This record gives sequence, C-alpha cells and structure tokens, in this order.
Amino acid sequence: MALHFLVDSCTDATVGDVIELKGAEAKHAAVVRRVRVGEDITIGDGRGVWLEGEVRDVSPSRVEVTITARSASDAPDARLILVQALAKGDRDELAVQAACELGVDEVVPWQASRSVSRWEGTKAVKGRERWSSIVREAAKQAHRVWVPPVAEPVTTSQLVSRADGARMLVLDPNATAKLSEIAPDDGDLLLVVGPEGGIAPEELERFEAAGAERVRLGDTVLRTSTAGPAAIAVLSATLGRW
Repeated sequence: MALHFLVDSCTDATVGDVIELKGAEAKHAAVVRRVRVGEDITIGDGRGVWLEGEVRDVSPSRVEVTITARSASDAPDARLILVQALAKGDRDELAVQAACELGVDEVVPWQASRSVSRWEGTKAVKGRERWSSIVREAAKQAHRVWVPPVAEPVTTSQLVSRADGARMLVLDPNATAKLSEIAPDDGDLLLVVGPEGGIAPEELERFEAAGAERVRLGDTVLRTSTAGPAAIAVLSATLGRW
C-alpha cells in the first residue's frame, strides 16, 4: 500500500496539478519515510478528498507530487462518537489513538468527576491540541479519508445535554445488557468511557435519566485505555463497517 500524507490545502486539487508537501509533513515524507522520485503516494485533506500521485521532486523542506487520480467520499450519515474521560498518564491518549485507527468519527474529552487529570484554563487548550495531533497522526497511519475532530472538553452536565438527538451507550461492567447485542439504528452513537475507578453512581443516574443505555463488553473489567477501542471494534462490526 502506498504511503499516505495529509495536506490541508489540497481540497480543490485535480488530476495534473502539482501538490507540495511542506514543513513537518515534507520532513516526515523525505527524511522519515524516505520517499523517492517516481514513487506513488496518496494524499488527503482529512475531509473526504483522496488523491493519488507520483513524487516528482524531494527535499527535506518540500516534496512535489503530480496528481494522477482524484476521488471524494462523503462523511458517514450516522457517526460513531467516543466520549473519553480524562485519565492520568497517557491512558486517555492511548485510547484516543487506537479509537481513531479503529474508525471513530469524533472524539469528545470528558471531565468526569473521578478523572484524576484536570483540564483547566490553558491546560484545556493544550490538551485538546495534543489530542488533535494524536488523532491526525493516527488517521494518517490508518489511511483514513476523514480525520475525526476533537471537540471542546465537556463536563457531565454538558455531556447530558449532548445526549439529546443521539443514542448514548455508557460502558459499565455492572450492566446486564451486552454491547454486542445492541441493534444499530440510523442515528449517531455516543459511546461514553469512564476514567480510572469507573463512572460515579450519580453520573450513571444522570445519564440514565437522559435516556442513556448502560452496556458491558464482557465479564472482565478493562482499563480506560482499552475499553473504548474494544467497544469501537464491536460497534464497527455491528454497524457493518467491517
């Protein structure tokens, strides 16, 4: 499979045009991946445009590519949204990375009551930027046509409000319903994953009052870094994406 790169400015490119990879993307292509003149690669804008091209010039600061084919894909009508609770260390980042590779369509950082990590002020801005960078690189690695957006961090109250108009599935190891038994519908699926120690009882009550469904993955308790990706894999199969 050809190497894949992301360029924000290639949305209007067509066959015969020359696209330039610049900055960090050019360095990654030339120095890390060592693309060569005449090599076939693919380029996307992260918003549905997919280009095939042939490398015609390479330098550490610029890679020129002649476009040989173009296609475009619509975003999915029913989206799979991961609501990932903030967690200590890099556990939430690992969850976000894997979930993006597995096909999630949006990521929502959640400041749960039991979250050890706290995003406040400039830390919230930097945290969202960090997650966006992780998502972009994971999408590029997975050759995804659409790069999932990372939403503004939400509180529990804001998350309850988001449940309006979407089907909310809350991962809870004590639930009786299995995630694999959920019948899909035509709307967005909002998958909620708690932090270390699980979701607080009062939060579960608020989610259920808003119409959320509690579901479990199996008989074991997974870490917050693996629960979300595991559930995304199950739902991808249920939705017929896999």
